[in-house]
Amino acid sequence: MSPVIEQAVQARLVASVPRADTVHATLRYDRADPFAVRMAFPPPATLEGTEVTWEFSRELLARGMTEPIGVGDVRVRPFGYGRTVVEFHAPEGTAMVHLRSWELRDFLERSEGLVPAGREHLYLDLDHDLAELLRDAC
Repeated sequence: MSPVIEQAVQARLVASVPRADTVHATLRYDRADPFAVRMAFPPPATLEGTEVTWEFSRELLARGMTEPIGVGDVRVRPFGYGRTVVEFHAPEGTAMVHLRSWELRDFLERSEGLVPAGREHLYLDLDHDLAELLRDAC
C-alpha cells in the first residue's frame, strides 16, 4: 500500500457576493508526516494565480466534522446536513470553503488505514528528523 493518499474533492468557495464558485481541491495525507493533512487549491482558485497548499492537523479535520474547532489559521465546523466548512485565515484575507462531509469521511478513513488515529507517534522517524534539524543548524 502506498504511504501517500491523495483525493480530489469538490469545494464550494464562499465569497462575499451572493454566489459560491465550485473549485477542485486535493486532500493529501503522507504516512511520513502522520499528524498532517494538506489541502491544495489549483491556480484558478487562488488570488495569486498559483497553487496554494494549506497544512493542518488530521485531528482538526476529523473533530471539525462534528464540532467547531480551531482558533488559528485553519478552522473547521459542521454546516447543515452533509457539509463541513473549512476556513483559511491569512494576512490577505479569509477563504471559506464548503466540502461534502462524506468525501472528508472517506479521506479520513483511508488515512486511518495507513496510520490509525492516536498511533501517529509510532510512524515518526525521529532519528531522521533530528538529523535534518542538526544539518539545517550547521
